[in-house]
Amino acid sequence: MIVFENVHKSYPTRLGRKVVLDSVNLVLDTTKNIGILGLNGAGKSTLLRLISGTEFPERGRIRRGVSISFPLGYSGCFAGNMTGRENAAFLARVYGFDVAQVVDFVESFADLGEYFDEPFKTYSSGMGSRLAFGASIALEFDVYLIDEALSAGDARFAARCQAAFQQRLVNSRVIMVSHQTETLLTYCDVGATLHKGKLTYYDDIKQAVACYNDIVNEPMLTN
Repeated sequence: MIVFENVHKSYPTRLGRKVVLDSVNLVLDTTKNIGILGLNGAGKSTLLRLISGTEFPERGRIRRGVSISFPLGYSGCFAGNMTGRENAAFLARVYGFDVAQVVDFVESFADLGEYFDEPFKTYSSGMGSRLAFGASIALEFDVYLIDEALSAGDARFAARCQAAFQQRLVNSRVIMVSHQTETLLTYCDVGATLHKGKLTYYDDIKQAVACYNDIVNEPMLTN
């Protein structure tokens, strides 16, 4: 389970503070695959960072009874001056996995050749995505966080990502953010909508999608 206890999160904008979560109390059932929907700017990526623990709420707390990944394919956790190999080894140590096994897996999966031993800051965006997906898949978590994308790179690498992800789903669950409702309906059992600081949970992903569609079709307020 992931438990939100009076969680409040906002950040400053030129128009004032943007509220992402407004004193939310909620329990997410991590025995199910969860899809999260929200309009652009609702704060879905911020929500995932809060769930992962890489960002903290202003008030309240989030209790986690399971191991949770960083967002799948997220390259922001890599140090630019470290090589791909060093970054993979560092993540393995941080999360308590066997360093040699993780490094070997990432090297094979990412298929970067000699660039695996070059600094991450020299990578193209495609190479960075390869390393990020390799590291995400190499580390086994109870729950994987997915922000929009399930694959990266060319068709061959994308197919490899999909296959590896499906294998992880045998023993793990996902919390997935996507604008593609078809993707959420395919992978998720339950859902939630994030709208105007409120995180609303639904026991059926179809109901969550229907409520999201209602949000999308809300009339715009005009002066």
